[in-house]
Amino acid sequence: MSRVPLRVLVVDDEPLARERIAGLLEERADVELIAECANGREAVGVIRSEEPDVVFLDVQMPGMNGLEVLAALAPDPVPAVVFVTAYEAHAVQAFELHALDYLLKPFEDRRFEEALRRARARVDNRRLLSDFAERVAALLQDPGHPMGAVHPERPAVAYEAPLEWLVVKDAERSVLLPVSRVDWIEAANYYSVAHAGTRTHVLRDSLAQLERSLGDRFVRIHRSTIVNLDRVVEFQRLFHGDFAVILADGTDLKLSRTYRSLVEARLGRPI
Repeated sequence: MSRVPLRVLVVDDEPLARERIAGLLEERADVELIAECANGREAVGVIRSEEPDVVFLDVQMPGMNGLEVLAALAPDPVPAVVFVTAYEAHAVQAFELHALDYLLKPFEDRRFEEALRRARARVDNRRLLSDFAERVAALLQDPGHPMGAVHPERPAVAYEAPLEWLVVKDAERSVLLPVSRVDWIEAANYYSVAHAGTRTHVLRDSLAQLERSLGDRFVRIHRSTIVNLDRVVEFQRLFHGDFAVILADGTDLKLSRTYRSLVEARLGRPI
């Protein structure tokens, strides 16, 4: 009898890091990649709504780091977590001290497979998962961790207010574009292109930077697309779990199945 696919969430603020893990997961028939999140706040919402079996969780993220994500979930049980970190020394020592699995960037395919196998074992064995949850709780209270102890009973992060203006460079000028006028944004190599009505504006920010800064009305629907939810009028079901996202001006964008749960978490309801 075949195994039930392992439902996995990837959380990392670096697009290349997310793509690396997502690519390795998508090669496996026994894994379902349910979503990718670029920041901790989104991750908390997706974990609560989708209840993934396993989370590959970046430790160091702006705004809300990986440990604060887990603290925000308390007192709910945590999924099996594989920490992903670029830290060496103290962070790695902390994970090893508490017997928690981690991937040290850059990691090899063999090391990834080992971490996924251990996570699968924890999910398949309730006792192992319970022990893992206890070790996570101990790490969150560890004052020796390089990020300091995180206490679930108090807010871990004060969020920065979302951007209200985007700065558009035009020759020798810097033009201010109100965020409220932006319909959607697409990736363009290391830059981004904002679509506002009939006009397009090249931004010097990456899509990942904008995703962290624009607030809750903007959501990633594809690896290369962010949309203003205030402009969405319809979702049309396509094949293989994808959707067409129709904006008020008739623009037709694609919602990848990978980001569907993220959109539903932001909307607070299924589509």
